Amino acid sequence: MMNALIRICLISLLFIGCTAQQIQQAIDGYLGDAAELTEGDVAAGLKEALVSGITKGTTNVSRVDGYLKNPNIKIPFPPDIQKVENKLRSIGLGNQVDKFVTTLNRGAEEAAKEAKPIFVSAITSMTINDAWNILKGDDKMAATNYLKRVTSSQLRAKFSPIIKRSLDKTEATKYYSDIINTYNKIPLVEKVNPNLEGYATDKAMDGLFFMIAKEETNIRADPVARTTELLKRVFKEQD
Repeated sequence: MMNALIRICLISLLFIGCTAQQIQQAIDGYLGDAAELTEGDVAAGLKEALVSGITKGTTNVSRVDGYLKNPNIKIPFPPDIQKVENKLRSIGLGNQVDKFVTTLNRGAEEAAKEAKPIFVSAITSMTINDAWNILKGDDKMAATNYLKRVTSSQLRAKFSPIIKRSLDKTEATKYYSDIINTYNKIPLVEKVNPNLEGYATDKAMDGLFFMIAKEETNIRADPVARTTELLKRVFKEQD
């Protein structure tokens, strides 16, 4: 405590000629920097970072073309039945495939509108100890990875019906059924009927986590992205 008072006096001497208000601001700034982060601060800062990332991530992907025009998260024709796409394109039905891919991504964009409260609710399960370990660890996407690890099963269970409603709303389900039925009527082909909802749910969640991780990385790496004093203090610890 004595050392702190001596340093404050020295700082004050440097501001001889300044107003009392200016001197007080300098002292307050020093005390703010010198104060150690509590475990509660760390937990609150990381949760704030995740909520920030989720807000930006879900906003970006839930708009029109949020998935479709983003090559990092665009949902393609299911790769395990790539032969269906190739065959249909070869017989002149490429437009039908393209229309399905568009509606598939529209479904993910529609579902993402309802994703934010699910993720925000999941963040509350993070303990102070979890948060402290995340901040002090070497993994630069530790918060996102933690969230993904502890919430994926629960999120999938909640997200799946949202995806189903969204696929129905955008008519992706209808186009998919038309494509599969058309393919299965082609002579000598092996009939297929994969789970569209499961595939779309997994890919939509992957896209959301990708965008959240991107925002976390940005906050860790770029001081300008730390929009509150708490974020600045918490992430300054690892700069």
